[in-house]
Amino acid sequence: MTDAAELRRRTQDLLAAHPPAGTGRLDFLRARFDAGLAWVHFPAGLGGLDAPRSLQAVVDAELEAAGAPDNDPRRIGIGLGMAAPTILRYGTEEQKRRFLRPLWTGEEVWCQLFSEPGAGSDLAALGTRAVRGSEGDWVVNGQKVWTSSAHLARWAILIARTDPDLPKHRGITYFLCDMTDPGVEVRPLRQITGEAEFNEVFLTDVRIPDSRRLGEIGDGWRVAQTTLNNERVAIGGMRLPREGGMIGPVTKTWRERPELRTHDLHQRLLKLWVEAEVARLTGERLRQQLVAGQPGPEGAGMKLAFARLNQEISGLEVELRGEEGLLYDDWTMRRPELVDFTGRDAGYRYLRSKGNSIEGGTSEVLLNIVAERVLGLPAEPRTDKDVAWKDLAR
Repeated sequence: MTDAAELRRRTQDLLAAHPPAGTGRLDFLRARFDAGLAWVHFPAGLGGLDAPRSLQAVVDAELEAAGAPDNDPRRIGIGLGMAAPTILRYGTEEQKRRFLRPLWTGEEVWCQLFSEPGAGSDLAALGTRAVRGSEGDWVVNGQKVWTSSAHLARWAILIARTDPDLPKHRGITYFLCDMTDPGVEVRPLRQITGEAEFNEVFLTDVRIPDSRRLGEIGDGWRVAQTTLNNERVAIGGMRLPREGGMIGPVTKTWRERPELRTHDLHQRLLKLWVEAEVARLTGERLRQQLVAGQPGPEGAGMKLAFARLNQEISGLEVELRGEEGLLYDDWTMRRPELVDFTGRDAGYRYLRSKGNSIEGGTSEVLLNIVAERVLGLPAEPRTDKDVAWKDLAR
């Protein structure tokens, strides 16, 4: 079995063969992937060495100390956190070899075509249709919404309805969609902050070869659960330093601006600081659990905590700053690659945090997941569970 010493040796061999100072960024990342040091827990030949996931930190520390470039994980987070684990679990060998390397190096950005205007919280009710053509490929028509990075993406993970005669969870199939194909139209969705990091995507007679189907026909809901579980972990389990995230700007202001302090605000800040630290440590524990296997429903709890905490912290920051906390006058239409919570002003953070309880699964849906799948409480009655999708009221 590959141990820490072996990984250090392999990392030093990589650095000797490809010195970061004299190697192009993309060339270094490709070499790192080929050396099995991208995801050490992935199979050999697919960016890994079949090593324990916990040993990834050994490689990362060695490379960081050497000044090696990373793959800009925030920019390609959907590919890394959602597409990659799903392709690894359900993809064919050809699909894994085609997609995982450029996904990890950042050469190909991914987005997620799941939510729809009529199927947001109730994702299984989606209506985008994929019909099998006479030559075996699929013709897709429909609309997706709230699609992060669609304006930057080359590929998308897509779920579509392939059998309307089955109940809503059973007639769905999972595809890999080329965002440059004819019939794919991306339109910006302008948000309350003025920017448009999200998009709506229209699919009109988009042809997808059957070779880009992931999993079995009609099994898309099960495949999508892998994506969704990883998404919640990716959002709620982000690695942060102490006083990282949105608690950092508030504590900085508190220390630098004593004239803003009141006893009540002090008590609230202390409470939220403790909660932020608990969330940070819980996120570390959640990542440790990933070493043992696939992420489970616990990620829903972390994502819930992340959304509530961000909204409470941003509200406190606005109150702490008083009138200046209400200032927000930059409504410039922007198409950002990344959401910058800490590099902008308090007004921006307050407005942007409102989306945290919607994106990545609404808090209401996640509460149901925690209740039923973590706490084991009785499921809510669902009268539409065994009804054919075509017969559902819409």
